[in-house]
Amino acid sequence: MSTRAARATLSALADLRNEPRSPLPGSEKSALADTPATVAAGIKPLRATAVAKAKPASSRKKITVSVVVPRTKPVTQAAVAGKHLTRAQFKSSHAASPASVKAVQAFAKAFNLASKAEPARSTVHVTGTVKDMQEAFGVTLQEHTVGAKTLRIRQGAIYLPDSVLPHVQAVLGLDNRPQAKPHYRVGKTRAAANTSFTPPQLAQLYGFPANAKATGQTIALIELGGGFRQADITAYFNSLGIAAPSVKAVLVDGGKNAPSNANGADGEVMLDIEVAAAVAPGAKIAVYFAPNTDQGFVDAIATAAHDTTNKPTIISISWGGPESSWTSQALTALDNACKDAAALGITVTAAAGDDGSDDGVGDGGKHVDFPASSPNVLACGGTKLVASNGAVTSEVVWNETTNKEGATGGGISTAFPQPTWQKSITATKSGRGVPDVAGDADPTTGYQVRVDGQNMVIGGTSAVAPLWAGLIALSNATNKNAAGLPQSKLYSATGQKAFRDITKGNNGAYKAKTGWDACTGLGSPKGASIITLLATRSASKKKTSRAKA
Repeated sequence: MSTRAARATLSALADLRNEPRSPLPGSEKSALADTPATVAAGIKPLRATAVAKAKPASSRKKITVSVVVPRTKPVTQAAVAGKHLTRAQFKSSHAASPASVKAVQAFAKAFNLASKAEPARSTVHVTGTVKDMQEAFGVTLQEHTVGAKTLRIRQGAIYLPDSVLPHVQAVLGLDNRPQAKPHYRVGKTRAAANTSFTPPQLAQLYGFPANAKATGQTIALIELGGGFRQADITAYFNSLGIAAPSVKAVLVDGGKNAPSNANGADGEVMLDIEVAAAVAPGAKIAVYFAPNTDQGFVDAIATAAHDTTNKPTIISISWGGPESSWTSQALTALDNACKDAAALGITVTAAAGDDGSDDGVGDGGKHVDFPASSPNVLACGGTKLVASNGAVTSEVVWNETTNKEGATGGGISTAFPQPTWQKSITATKSGRGVPDVAGDADPTTGYQVRVDGQNMVIGGTSAVAPLWAGLIALSNATNKNAAGLPQSKLYSATGQKAFRDITKGNNGAYKAKTGWDACTGLGSPKGASIITLLATRSASKKKTSRAKA
């Protein structure tokens, strides 16, 4: 580099440091307060202690943040509903804008921060000290210690130089408070002993085709804590008489496969693995472990969607939190990661929550869980299922709140408008309706699993997401095509015949009724019918094909 060029570069970097700044829209963080996620993480109470125990974050500590930038060509809903792209095609058509990547990397350099671009994920990872991060992003970072937990917290907005602002959609990772909670419920052993099911038994009750295989499919599981032990997986599948699946841990943002005990998040991890693999024999399982933060959650889904090594065909998510607990920048970034997956033909299933129509907020209002409320995922609600002699005798909305054993989430989103495939449903005119589908979730009629050497019964909508992920894996393998975002088919007049309609019960504010409702969606699956339905082309595609002919 010539002397003149070097001087010009130094001048440009100095200009960035001194340039006027504006807030990044949607980046505002509230003060530390009790949320379902922080309570689930054992960080409670906060209001009385947070301010007293706050201190400046260590200025020399190095952290990495995820800067989400615009794509060269945005992924539209039309692209999601159209022909699925390969990962190579996606990267070619929808990679990060080179101009935006260049702008963010120049900004990082001006503040002594290292950067690494991930073009397919439209993300630039920026690493540096807390001191430099604070100066770069115009924030103050504090450490709050509550019990054994220490959190790095920011309040207010992120401020960026005006020339950089158009190139940034989200900055995630400056704040590392818990973002989500797992949606599983452990059954009371005595009560559930004679009323629970193994996953293959539930697959049979729901009409999954006998002896169907999901060979060639990989189910991605998103986990924000806990871990698995291979010995438990081997023992569990031996007990079922099914070949143990290939299970691989993929570590994201420093996440770890860290099994501890059956009382923690291991229950979530093992439930997801054992349900998905047991109902979809032959499928491979890839478990994406990430920290329980908005950054970790977004990066885990993006990593799975764009993973060219494991190549997942379905992503199952059993973690979430009320829409109101997300910043709009994080909510949009995660929704976009799910949209990427749908454009790639990857079906994303998500648990609708275990705290009824309130979603654990505790204000007496109506709240839906995210990411279940994303229009780019298949939202999974919960039922209570009773069977006799291999047949379902009763199935109603899961609601055991009187026994303090939870209830299915569901309601109307305030963050996302009504999708086109719900246009015929009057109840969802004001927003995206949750859930889409349902399955057994009551912990008293739950799933027999093995966690850290213990045989347990676990329920919750956490079990329904991998149940449906397994069904989609069977569909993909049988039909030899990816289901992608399946709602346009599921909500069609033909599609609704592929469900067992749940018409009794409530989740608090909403009651079950004939057709779609905000408790169990369209209902529980008639497995073989769902697979047949997903083999058909949509009406719009048929018209396009005839027109071309």
